[in-house]
Amino acid sequence: MTTQRDPNLTATRRRIIQAGAAFIAAPAVLRITPALAAYPERPVKIVVANTPGGPSDIVARITAGALQQSTGKTFIIENIGGAGSNIGMGNVANSTPDGYTILLATNAYSVNASLYNKIPYDPAKDFVGVSEVATSPNTLVVQSSLPAKSVKEFIALAKNSDKYNVATPPIGTTPQLQAELFKLLAGLPKMETVVFKGGGDAIGALLNGTVQLSSGSLPPAAPHIKAGTFRCLAVTGDQRWPDLPDVPTMVEEGYKDFVFATDTTLLAPAKTPPEAVAWLEAETLKVLGTPDMKDKLFKAGFQVRAQGGMAAWARVSKEVAMFRDIIDKAGIPKQ
Repeated sequence: MTTQRDPNLTATRRRIIQAGAAFIAAPAVLRITPALAAYPERPVKIVVANTPGGPSDIVARITAGALQQSTGKTFIIENIGGAGSNIGMGNVANSTPDGYTILLATNAYSVNASLYNKIPYDPAKDFVGVSEVATSPNTLVVQSSLPAKSVKEFIALAKNSDKYNVATPPIGTTPQLQAELFKLLAGLPKMETVVFKGGGDAIGALLNGTVQLSSGSLPPAAPHIKAGTFRCLAVTGDQRWPDLPDVPTMVEEGYKDFVFATDTTLLAPAKTPPEAVAWLEAETLKVLGTPDMKDKLFKAGFQVRAQGGMAAWARVSKEVAMFRDIIDKAGIPKQ
């Protein structure tokens, strides 16, 4: 015997089941949406993979302050230096990817991929770009009491002495790479490189006379140059720095393609929720676009580079290959 089904009853049952499913799913939607809308609900930690006082630390603190003022949310800085910035970068790579721990990266991120036999992060897979922040030319700086008033005069002094050395931030930073390349091109094999945990420490060594030359980013040296304590022999940007119009570039000094900078970029662990990354990107670009932020960073020796996450990641990725070529050219051994 065949049972006949009422088509109207079947349609009614289908509507009831669909309505029930929607009702069951609704609380999940209600739970998720406010959680995303509320991000960040607690402090966001920006890790600086260097000691306090260096260029990345300066940028991080200015940026964190601006974000906090603009958003009303809390941003804190944690300095985790050591091992050429690898410890701090590895710390963030292995942190919970929830949007509450991000990295203020320098060029060391790309450099270390070729400089070290082993690093605690995968430069191609463990991070995503949030935003470019700022860039600064590097410098070659001496105490004003030193007779050398140019790069050529410094080389002449250093060649006639076995007591000259140069201070740099950690291995893998662009100032450390440029110091090694400078020694090679200038014919100064006896000049020792003294590596410090951060740019501030390297500047301190020049202040107390432990070293005769500092190869570093502009920001830590800028106050001492303005005060007359230091003399900047050259900047390594592609053009002269506006506040130091009388200081030549290394290219002008006869060193072709000798262009190095300290770039700062915000990166997040790769599995960070896209909504959190998008919020951080939008808010960072917003504060970078303000005249106050541009002025603060310029006074600290930086120029704003307001680029979004995709552009930031493209530059970082491109630099991995670029720095590999520089390291090979300078003959810098792997660590």
